Amino acid sequence: MAAIGIHQYTFIGLLKVVSYKLESPSASRFAAAAPLYVQIAEGLLDQIESGELSPGDRLPSERELSQTLGVNRMTLRRALRLLETQGLLARRRGDGTYVAEPKIERQAGKLAPFTQSMERRGYAPGARVLTLEKRPAVAAVARELKIPVSAPVYFVRRLRLINQEPVMLERFTTPAHRFPGLERFDLSNRSAYDVMENEYGVTVVRARQSLEPVVATEYEAELLDVAPGAPLMLERRLSLDQEDRPVEYGRDLYRGDRFRFITEMAPNVMRDS
Repeated sequence: MAAIGIHQYTFIGLLKVVSYKLESPSASRFAAAAPLYVQIAEGLLDQIESGELSPGDRLPSERELSQTLGVNRMTLRRALRLLETQGLLARRRGDGTYVAEPKIERQAGKLAPFTQSMERRGYAPGARVLTLEKRPAVAAVARELKIPVSAPVYFVRRLRLINQEPVMLERFTTPAHRFPGLERFDLSNRSAYDVMENEYGVTVVRARQSLEPVVATEYEAELLDVAPGAPLMLERRLSLDQEDRPVEYGRDLYRGDRFRFITEMAPNVMRDS
């Protein structure tokens, strides 16, 4: 397989995009391991990460790109689709393909309420309450919250928004005896943690969280305005109060094209005693 090099050219609107040319097969014996569409995608990714392609830049048409690269349109589409599923490109029906806005970073190792963390980044967070009902706890939820099976709990499903765009489907369950009358409060305009603390005196001080990549069902895709099968990140969360008692079991779905989860690590240095 031929390796791919990069040069730049100017197209209508004076936007800078990346063009590729095929080099000789002897240029790198390692490049042959990567399919051609992957090489194209990686080249575009380099340009996006370096800032040479900026958010909002429009790529040339598929016909123009495929001719410039010397590849067929099926190969090009696979490359573009790969970057689209990673949230790096966005297709606009009838208007072409654009470099997507940068992903929002979420600290995976920190307990950061959605509303506060989005406001700190300059976004306008919002919520639509889809479900708020009292129901008996199923066994799995009861085990997490350390309550009897069938004990009453509140189940809340909210669609979280950023600048009116749906980006996260939030689902959490709380023990009803800890938060009696929860349905009285407007959770479309208030943080659940704010209600817990200021209305019930319950402060969430820590949480155990896990992250798992999943794909969107038809129902989830419709709510989040993505295609069925689109990548999502499932965050499972058990929140504990100041007395170390479970107060919330959550399962949130974040759009993979809008969020990036990061964590900080340091080497675990073994010292001689």
